[in-house]
Amino acid sequence: MTALTITRSFRAPPEKVFEYVSRTEHLLKWWGPEGMTLPEQHLAFDRPGPWMSVMMNAKGQRFKVSGHVTKVDPPHMVGFTWAWHDEHDKRGVESHVTIRLVPAANGGTEFELSHVDLPGDDVAANHEQGWSSSLRKLERLANA
Repeated sequence: MTALTITRSFRAPPEKVFEYVSRTEHLLKWWGPEGMTLPEQHLAFDRPGPWMSVMMNAKGQRFKVSGHVTKVDPPHMVGFTWAWHDEHDKRGVESHVTIRLVPAANGGTEFELSHVDLPGDDVAANHEQGWSSSLRKLERLANA
């Protein structure tokens, strides 16, 4: 299995960044790569439980992913499972995502996203592109 880690620095304090990564109204502003819409979703990472989203690109292709929020420790961490669905809505290989937020000396936040148990280097590379694109949107929000 393969893992990937992405780090970012935000000007906002951990409490504010935690809101962006856990609350539905904020997740809807940055979830999914740039150019994607969310025609269906149940996104809430502020409490344990199921979640899902359908991301749609400009060509109308739909990409469903779902999982379960497994750990919430405000304002430090949220963890959840992740699995893509196939064209028959069958969940594929399950992986695990952890977002950690650490106070920075400047009053901001050091952000770390870890996505583990990915089934290969190609899958990890695709996820790195998708997460990096999504996190660019989060950076614009958290650094505004």
